[in-house]
Amino acid sequence: MDRLNDHRFDGLSTMLAAVNVRSAVYCLSDFAAPWGFQVENSPVAKFHVVLRGTAVLTLSGDPVEVACGELVLLPHGDGHIMRDQPGSPVRLLDRILADHPVDAAGRLSYGGEGARTRLLCGGFELCPSLPDELADLLPRMLVLDAAGAGLTRWLEPLFALLREETEGSTPGASAIFAKLADVFLTQALRSYLAAAENPAAGQLAVSPDPDIARVVKMLRSQPELGWTVNELARQAGMSRTSFTARFRAAVGEPPISYLTRLRLTRAAGYLSTTTKNVRYVARMVGYENEASFSKAFSRAFGCPPGAYRRDSFAAPTLGAESVAGASPIPSASELSR
Repeated sequence: MDRLNDHRFDGLSTMLAAVNVRSAVYCLSDFAAPWGFQVENSPVAKFHVVLRGTAVLTLSGDPVEVACGELVLLPHGDGHIMRDQPGSPVRLLDRILADHPVDAAGRLSYGGEGARTRLLCGGFELCPSLPDELADLLPRMLVLDAAGAGLTRWLEPLFALLREETEGSTPGASAIFAKLADVFLTQALRSYLAAAENPAAGQLAVSPDPDIARVVKMLRSQPELGWTVNELARQAGMSRTSFTARFRAAVGEPPISYLTRLRLTRAAGYLSTTTKNVRYVARMVGYENEASFSKAFSRAFGCPPGAYRRDSFAAPTLGAESVAGASPIPSASELSR
C-alpha cells in the first residue's frame, strides 16, 4: 500500500477550508445523578459538549465515557443514550422535556441529587454540504478533546469562554452559544477530514455497480466490524469468487485492502483530533490489538501512530477565518426528532 499522507494539503483541503457549520443550540442541560436520556435516530446531525462533570454515551456496543472538555459529534444523526453511568434509568428526551420544560434562557434541569453534569446539546448542518464520498468518511460518533490534540489553539480558549458564558445568564447568551458551537464543530470536522481525506481521494468514490456500492456503503458505515470476504460476498448475494472479481473491477483493489485503507484513514482522523491512546484508536477502527494496528499504520503512513499524532498536532490547522451568523434557537424538543 502506498503511503497515505503524501500531498497533505491539496485541493481537497482547500475545499474543506470553505466548509462551515451552521449549528443550533437546543438547550443547556444541568443534570444531577442519577439521570439518563435517549435521543432517537434522525437525519439531523447532533452534538454534545460536556462543560462540567462526566457522562457516558452508548451508541452501540460498549459505553464510552465523555469527560469535561470533550465534544461528542454524531454526524449521521444516530440515536443514542446519554447518562451519568451505565445502569442509570433512561427516558426518551421528548418525555423529559414535556415534564421539565426548558426555561426562558433555554436551560433544562433534570435528575436526582447526586453529582452534577452540565451539557450543551444541539444539532448542526454543513455549509456547503460535503460530497457523499467525503461525508461517508465521518464515523457514527466522534469524541474530541478540546484541551488536547491539534485543535488546542482554537478549542481550549473557546471552551473556557463557553464555560464562562454558561455560568451566568447574560443577555444574548443563546446567540453566543450558537456562535461558539459553530467554531467548535467547524474546526473539529475540518481537522478530522483533513487527516482522513488524503488517502481517500480517488479511492472512496461510490461504485457504479449497485451490488458493490451497497457493500461499500456498509463498510464505510461500520469498518470496525470483523468483516470477512465470505460475509461480504453473502451480503452482496454472490459467490466469493464472483464478489472478489467484481469488487476489484469496481473499486480498484481487493475488498480487504479497501477495508484496511478505510480503517487506517479513519484512524488518522482520530489521531489528529483526540488524545485518546493508541489502543483506544486501534479498537475504534477494528483492530484487536495495538501491535497489529501500529504495524499496519506504520506500513501505510511511513511512521507509527504516535509520531503521526505528534506531527499532526504540530501542523497548522485549517483556518477558521469567519463563522456564519448565529443560528436561531429552535425548540429544545427538536433534538429528539
